[in-house]
Amino acid sequence: MHLPAKVTIVEVGPRDGLQNEQQTIPLASKLELIDDLAAAGMRVIEAGSFVNPKWVPQMADSEEVFAGIQRRDGVRYTCLTPNLRGFERALAAGVDEVAVFGAASEAFSQKNINCGIDDSLARFGDVMAAAKAAAIPVRGYVSCVLGCPYEGDIDPAKVSHVTGKLLDMGCYEVSLGDTIGTGTAGSMASLLQVLLQDHAADKLAVHCHDTYGQALSNILVALQHGIATVDASVAGLGGCPYAKGASGNVATEDVVYMLQGMGIDTGLDLDGLIAAGNRISGVLARASASRVALARSAA
Repeated sequence: MHLPAKVTIVEVGPRDGLQNEQQTIPLASKLELIDDLAAAGMRVIEAGSFVNPKWVPQMADSEEVFAGIQRRDGVRYTCLTPNLRGFERALAAGVDEVAVFGAASEAFSQKNINCGIDDSLARFGDVMAAAKAAAIPVRGYVSCVLGCPYEGDIDPAKVSHVTGKLLDMGCYEVSLGDTIGTGTAGSMASLLQVLLQDHAADKLAVHCHDTYGQALSNILVALQHGIATVDASVAGLGGCPYAKGASGNVATEDVVYMLQGMGIDTGLDLDGLIAAGNRISGVLARASASRVALARSAA
């Protein structure tokens, strides 16, 4: 299998990473993190989420975040928008791109957003129409592609079905989320063998959590199947508030170290990423969850 010569990293730390923190994170620290990431070469940064602050209080200041970003040429600043109201807020804030999210698990969809899979997808119709009218690109997420905390293993055909629905409604790309981190190289290969029968690799990305220490191996399998977009979170920030035991996303630093070792271009400065991760970890008063950052910082 041919590996991609270049991989795009979608940095989700400022949104998916910080949204699960218990402590209040100063606006200045969020803006500093976003700027540090852009300075390290990151070209796609998920900077906020326009959801009901009652459900995700850490994202309540997303308007202020987007107002305060020191925008750099060539960087896309994106956000999550679950409904039309969220999209309208995002548009007013000047985002470059939005994302919608579904699930491959019926039970997870009910627990996460209080409706079933089909209903959740139907809700996006208004968002997609508004985004098209405003010429705003839309990315899709599918949760629980390799396992669900309520249903266990997920049939790859279900993942393919939801992925197809998101692409058909206008998402330019769908990110496949191993939300609880139970996937393995074997289950990732099995999933992609099914998905790639119906969907092109350049329409897919992977979003791997490292709960069981399998994220890098799962990403490697995705690369071997031609996928060249990987979501990652600096310092391994994040998790899933609806999935018990789901630890953070894979650390951006660790993904970049692996890719550099394989001769794959990311356009990123690893030392700059490590510094960014260490700085936000300091704000959170804990060590970085990146193995590479810990090793390099101790050296």
